[in-house]
Amino acid sequence: MKAKKKTNTDAQADVLDSPMAALAALKRGNKKKEKAAEKPEIKKHTTEDEGSSKLSNRIYEKELSKLQLELVKMQYWAKFTGARVVILFEGRDAAGKGGTIKRITEPLNPRGCRIVALGTPSDREKTQWYFQRYVEHLPAAGEIVCFDRSWYNRAGIEHVMGFCSKAEYREFMQTCPEFEQMLVRSGIILLKYWFSVSDEEQERRFQSRVTDPARRWKLSPMDLESRDRWVDYSKAKDDMFAHTNIPEAPWFTVEGDDKKRARLNCIHHVLSKIPYVDMTPSPPELPPRKSAGHYVRPPINEQFFVPSMY
Repeated sequence: MKAKKKTNTDAQADVLDSPMAALAALKRGNKKKEKAAEKPEIKKHTTEDEGSSKLSNRIYEKELSKLQLELVKMQYWAKFTGARVVILFEGRDAAGKGGTIKRITEPLNPRGCRIVALGTPSDREKTQWYFQRYVEHLPAAGEIVCFDRSWYNRAGIEHVMGFCSKAEYREFMQTCPEFEQMLVRSGIILLKYWFSVSDEEQERRFQSRVTDPARRWKLSPMDLESRDRWVDYSKAKDDMFAHTNIPEAPWFTVEGDDKKRARLNCIHHVLSKIPYVDMTPSPPELPPRKSAGHYVRPPINEQFFVPSMY
């Protein structure tokens, strides 16, 4: 009679019947766990917004809603009083300027609030007085203009990357305070914000932009170049502050490592620097709608409709 072939389960049971074998098996299991613990934890790549704030979404949305309501009141005040407001947003790449500008402008009437984000100057503009192409975007009465980078390009990227001569740079440093003093004397409310971000947080945001196709357009060649010129940009910013931090238009630094707090803090500060009062008009009374009368809608099959995909 042939012996019955042992299964894997039977073999394991025979081994574990021996106390010494069981102890050896236990030690082998512990060693495997120790080796697994020694392996570095691979963190999943978060998006640019994830992980950058400890402020809960509930609190953030609640406070943002309050501040945006005040922004609407401020715009009504600017419209009725003819105030002119200019807000400059400068700072490190990926420091959160764009997100803050978006939250400021999204509740406002676009007819009275504009974003100015100028590109590379044309050949004609290069021959103009440096401030000339910015002057044409300054606000008229009742308008608010947000500059997503401004004339301070000359003190930053143009100076660091060698896009302007040393003589042009020195001329800017001398005339910029005079130019801004003229703006303030003319009655313009001028606010200047510098968004600061740590080297580590900027690198995290750059890496997230690489992996996120929806944000990859934010990585320009100049952004990549700035990674290798951190110290150069720091020195340029220090020199810029030393020459242009004037009493009529001081610089205000926004700590940008926490995007949500940076947005709330900046909006709150903007509101605190503008002497607005609530001039929101009373809600209008809507009369009853008139009947359609003899109007007959054209046949639906004669019109083109967007397909209902959702």
